[in-house]
Amino acid sequence: MKPSPRPVPNILTRRSFAGRAACAGLGAAAVTSTIRDLRLIGSALAADPPTDYKALVCLFLSGGNDSNNWIVPTDTTTYNQYAAIRGNLALPSTSLLTLRTGPNAGDAEYQDADGHGHGFHPACTKMQTLFGEGKLVPVLNVGTLVRPITRAEYLANATGTRPPQLFSHSDQVTQWQTSIPDQPPATGWGGRVADLLDTWANPNGKISMSVSLNGANTLEVGNLISQYHVSTTGAVTLSGDLMTGTGTRVRALREILALSNTNLQRRSYAEVVDRAIATGDLLNTSIAATSETGSPPWVWDTPFPTSGLGNQLKMIARLIQARGPAAFNMRRQIFFCSVGGYDTHTSQVTFAPNLNTTTGTHANLLRDVSECMFAFQRAMEQIGASQSVTTFTSSDFNRTFPTNSQGSDHGWGGHHMIMGGAVNGRRTYGHLPVFAINGPNDTSTGRWIPTLAVDQFSATLARWFGVTATDMPSIFPNVGRFATSDLGFMT
Repeated sequence: MKPSPRPVPNILTRRSFAGRAACAGLGAAAVTSTIRDLRLIGSALAADPPTDYKALVCLFLSGGNDSNNWIVPTDTTTYNQYAAIRGNLALPSTSLLTLRTGPNAGDAEYQDADGHGHGFHPACTKMQTLFGEGKLVPVLNVGTLVRPITRAEYLANATGTRPPQLFSHSDQVTQWQTSIPDQPPATGWGGRVADLLDTWANPNGKISMSVSLNGANTLEVGNLISQYHVSTTGAVTLSGDLMTGTGTRVRALREILALSNTNLQRRSYAEVVDRAIATGDLLNTSIAATSETGSPPWVWDTPFPTSGLGNQLKMIARLIQARGPAAFNMRRQIFFCSVGGYDTHTSQVTFAPNLNTTTGTHANLLRDVSECMFAFQRAMEQIGASQSVTTFTSSDFNRTFPTNSQGSDHGWGGHHMIMGGAVNGRRTYGHLPVFAINGPNDTSTGRWIPTLAVDQFSATLARWFGVTATDMPSIFPNVGRFATSDLGFMT
C-alpha cells in the first residue's frame, strides 16, 4: 500500500504535537538513545569523517510493478518464449527500445553473459538514453529471500526457506524496506544505515539524515535518527503558519517557548517545538534560491514533469543542492519518494499498432518514471552531484508472467533500476529467469523465484554509501547466507 502523509488535525494535544514535531525534527533529537546503541555506531566513530558527499534516493513503485515488461529480452529465442507466455501483455519486438553499448543509435547492441539482448518498454525512451550513457543499469530478478532457495525447496515449504506472507502487499513492502524477512520488523535498512553513519558523517549536520517526500515509510525507521518529512513545496507545517514564518502567531509561540520552565515535560515539549520551528525555517530559507518562482527564478536545464513523482524528485534535487556548509552541512543523506498505481490487475496495457508506443495504465506509469528519473539525473549533473547521488527503485514485488486476461497478478522476483554517475554502466546485473511455467525459476504460476536477494541489492548500495564490511552484518543480518554482498553495480 502506498505510504502517505498523515493528516494533521486542527487541534493537537501536547503529547501528539510533541510526537509529530519530533518525527519532523532534527535527527539529533534522538541522541538520548545513543548509549543503548553505542555498540552499533562504535566502529563508525573510529574513522575520520568523510570529506565527500553521498546520497541514496529510494524510488518506491507502490503496488507491485510488472517489471516483466519494463525490460524484455530481444534475442529471438528468448523473446519468442516471452511472447508465447505473456499473451496479450507481450510487447511487440519492434516496439522495444534496444539497450546498446554506447549512447548512439549506431552503437552495438548490448548482450549479457547469457547471450540475451535486452530492450526497455517503449515508454522508457529516457531510460534507454541513460543506459547508453552508462548512468542507469538494470538488476535482474531481485526479491525478498530468507536464503537462496531452489524450486524444489520452495515446493517442499520446509521451515525457514520461504519468506513469510509472500505475495502480500503490506508484508512484502515491509520485507523490501527492512531486508529482514524472517524477523519481526523493527527498523528499516535505511534507518539502520543512518543510525550507524550519522554521528560519523554528519557531526554538524543541521537536518535529519533521513528525509521523506512521501510521509512515513519503513525504510527510514531507525532507533536514533528520525525521519524528517518534507512536502513538495517545503517544510511540513503542523497548522497553517504556526510552525514556520514570521507572523504574529509564530512570534507569540516563540515567546511562550522561551519562557523558563521547571517542569521537565513542559521544557522537553518546548525544546522539541523550538527545534521543529528552527528546522522548518532553515529548510525553507535554504531552498529559496532554487525556487522557480523566485527572484531571480531558478531554471532546471531539463524541466521536471509536473506529476506527483516529478514534484517529489524536484524537491529532493533542491534539498541536495542545499547540502553544503552554508545551509544543511550534510555529508550523507537518505531520501525516500514513492508513487502508486502499480497494482495493475486489470487494463494493464493496450498496444497501438504502428505507433511504436503503448497506451494504458502501465505505459503511463513507466513513461512518468522514465521522464522523472531522467530529469532528476540531469538535475544532479547540473548541480555537480551526479557522482554523489544514486537513485534506486523498489516495489512490493513483480507480477505474474502469464496474463489474467486484462493484467497480471501478484508475483515475486523482479527487475529494478540503479541510476547515477557512480554506477558501473552499460550492462545488466543478475540473470533473467528461465521463461517457462513450472520451469526452474517458477513457483508454479509464473511467479519468479528470485536469484538475487534484497539483502545483496541493498548491501551493494550501502557499501558504496560508506558501510564497511565489518559493519555490514549489523545492517543486513542475513547477507552472509548469500554468495556475495556486493553485486558490482557501483564503482
